[in-house]
Amino acid sequence: MQVNLKVTSGPYKGRIFSFTQHDSFLIGRSLDAHLCLPEDRYFSRNHCLLEMNPPHSYLRDLGSTNGTFLNGQRVKDAFLNNGDRIQCGETILVVEVTTTAPANLSETTQDAGVPKRPVIVMVECLNCGRREQAQASAPDEHLTFLCEDCRIELKRSPQAIPGYDTVKLLGRGGMGCVMLGREQRTGRAVAIKTLLPEFAVSDKAMRRFIREIDVAATLKHQNIVEFLDRGTHNGVVYLVTEFVDGSDASKLAEDQGGRLSYDDGISIVAQALDALSFAHAQGYIHRDFKDQNILVSGRSPNLIAKLTDFGLAKSLTQSGLSGVTMAGEMAGTLAYMPPEQLRNFRDVKPQSDIYAVGMTAYSLLTGSLALDLSKNSSVNDTIRAIFEQPTVPLSQRAPHIPRAVSDIIDRALAKDPAQRWQSAGAMRNALLHSI
Repeated sequence: MQVNLKVTSGPYKGRIFSFTQHDSFLIGRSLDAHLCLPEDRYFSRNHCLLEMNPPHSYLRDLGSTNGTFLNGQRVKDAFLNNGDRIQCGETILVVEVTTTAPANLSETTQDAGVPKRPVIVMVECLNCGRREQAQASAPDEHLTFLCEDCRIELKRSPQAIPGYDTVKLLGRGGMGCVMLGREQRTGRAVAIKTLLPEFAVSDKAMRRFIREIDVAATLKHQNIVEFLDRGTHNGVVYLVTEFVDGSDASKLAEDQGGRLSYDDGISIVAQALDALSFAHAQGYIHRDFKDQNILVSGRSPNLIAKLTDFGLAKSLTQSGLSGVTMAGEMAGTLAYMPPEQLRNFRDVKPQSDIYAVGMTAYSLLTGSLALDLSKNSSVNDTIRAIFEQPTVPLSQRAPHIPRAVSDIIDRALAKDPAQRWQSAGAMRNALLHSI
């Protein structure tokens, strides 16, 4: 499916912006905005941000002075529907959800590629049988669906996965759970992550997700959690990996008073950079690098760090399983994203992972974010800070860290990707040589 933004009023009148996969759309006076209105004083520098994941889309005002209006009402954030009108000053955009590319505005004939509307079909929850309406590309399209009540219940009490015994619940996340399991065939301990689709998902989208996961599973490295199995069961997607007997780096820092010792922090970051260097050489980008995605086992000074969830963020969004991420509780994850990743969710380069490494290293060594934010800051505050705030130099928060190391981490946090370390290997070598 496709989401189109038709500009019906304002300087860009007649333009159509079309989205067929997960992407973002920034409006404002900033020259980096996709809809840039530098001379219009109505707009704030970064006025509002839209997230597209067809057929779903989401609007978030970024604390603009004059506001963003949806169908005549000022809004802070909202899901968008076909026919909605977004207005900022004299500029009006109309949302159109279609199953085909739109007709050229100059075409008037009936057979000129008139866009087709999605079909409303009834879907049945695979867990409880409840029936609800959903959008589909065709009346006979098969959709996998879990109702909201079942999603809540399956987070609370996850079902057993065929071929595995559940030992205990390890944690809950926005989309599901992580469990310690035991493979029935071999008896080995494994980690089982369950994912509960946010919306009804087509078979095509589910196959795309599994294909993306299979590709990422080919990454074999001593500092990357090994992928073992995947599948679906009663509408639940499950991923099985090796079990790392330890905790994630965030919890490890929390257990030590909020931050890691200098030696432990550098060791963990260097090992994670080794994993990134290997993956980037194979053409893979993590996209969600953060301290919660580094699993740590062993005891200091012999800690072993392993990067997990490689490519999962991309697989979830491109398949549609995660819906729109800005509508969820993701402020903590957002804080690790560089500006270019927010402006363009789809086209992310290795330097975006480098920025996230800098944020992670900063957090592990200081117990604080490199931006002037708390870990409970709102999504709006976080996005504005990413776009507009300079990072706080590491030496201000942790003067005990050698200046050479502080400079290495500060460089990773440059707003301009060209000013960062250009490879994970180069940053790792610099860190190891500065100790």
